[in-house]
Amino acid sequence: MFTTIKNIFKVKDLRKKILYTLMMLALVRLGSLIPNPLMDASAVKQYFASASGVMALFDIMSGNAFSQMNLFAMGITPYINASIIISLLTVAIPKLEELQEDGESGRKKINEITRIVTVGLALIQSFGISFGLRHAFVSDLGVAWSIILSMAVFTAGAVFTMWIGESITEYGVGNGISLIIMVNVLSRVPSTITTLGSYQNVWMTITVIVVLLFMSAFIVVMELAERRIPIQYAKRMSGRKMYGGSTTYIPIRVNMAGVIPIIFAISLISMPQIITGFFNSNPTGWWGTVLKWLNTSHPFGACLYVALIIFFTYFYSAITYNPREIAENLKKNGGFIPGIRPGAPTAEYLKKTSTYVITIGAIMLAIVAVLPIILQFIFKIDNLSISGSSLMIAIGVALETVKQIESQLVMRHYKGFLSD
Repeated sequence: MFTTIKNIFKVKDLRKKILYTLMMLALVRLGSLIPNPLMDASAVKQYFASASGVMALFDIMSGNAFSQMNLFAMGITPYINASIIISLLTVAIPKLEELQEDGESGRKKINEITRIVTVGLALIQSFGISFGLRHAFVSDLGVAWSIILSMAVFTAGAVFTMWIGESITEYGVGNGISLIIMVNVLSRVPSTITTLGSYQNVWMTITVIVVLLFMSAFIVVMELAERRIPIQYAKRMSGRKMYGGSTTYIPIRVNMAGVIPIIFAISLISMPQIITGFFNSNPTGWWGTVLKWLNTSHPFGACLYVALIIFFTYFYSAITYNPREIAENLKKNGGFIPGIRPGAPTAEYLKKTSTYVITIGAIMLAIVAVLPIILQFIFKIDNLSISGSSLMIAIGVALETVKQIESQLVMRHYKGFLSD
């Protein structure tokens, strides 16, 4: 491993990319510590003292900046939401689908549209945050002007974070957006250790650490697991040359949808709580009871959370994975699955196989999401700071970044991390 790290810094181009990436990530963490001058920090802290659901997820993805309403409070969340929305609309809108198939020029146009949508979502989200926390303003400008200026601060922070992420992707190593999320997630580790230490329960601490390590190993297996369907290409003559006759495979990932179903599920289940919080921070009566049942710490809320994760796993996988298109491409290129006729039978076989794989992935994803909730329920932990979604993001990004560094080292005839 130390030899591999040494080899990384021997390559000038790779060394520059890594140093640039580290510098930009340090800038992200610095922006997460700059406070919003318009808000009272103590009032904000009190408001987010019992943050749960999607608010806790936003705070994790922003590296504590959201709960403190700092400059990068919204972090990269508007860009992620915009990317997900554009990905879903690409399937529904033919014009976007054409752009996606246009290659590099189409990809650039889709990126421009995503940036515009990001700014729009950032303005909407910043208004919701500023309006919900209007009691925390300390400015003498009045509520209306304070909300406007606060929107400008939060939107500027979100756009600047987006620029940092795209710059890392272009000039650094790995996917910049994913790396920003990973660094923000890892920044919560000290607070998790502090939370566990405050309970002064050795057995609880050991159990939680062992379960988190088990979850990490489980996520690695889930991220790398795939079903490989063998593909045979028929031999054909073109002029005097023989083509085809090779054997390859189509990989169907177990975790095809990634962490998106968890984000969708926690956003939907927390929406009533967020909207209510804009008008009443402590609702009572029947509506207060409903919100209590919808919380993931409640058994009903936890079961609903699992059901939504499974549903969104099927939903997102059905949108992004098209067996009919794969079958048609195989038929055009002379490929076939041994024992399966080309065309409709191949599409049906791929659909049936992918359904089995997606079912396994949905169950595994639900286990990862609900295990930290079970730990908090058993040991009465108020805020564990590390969720299944955050672990998945950190581990998934780390694996992809290591693979990218590995490929660049192998191209230069060096051994990588995974080759040792």
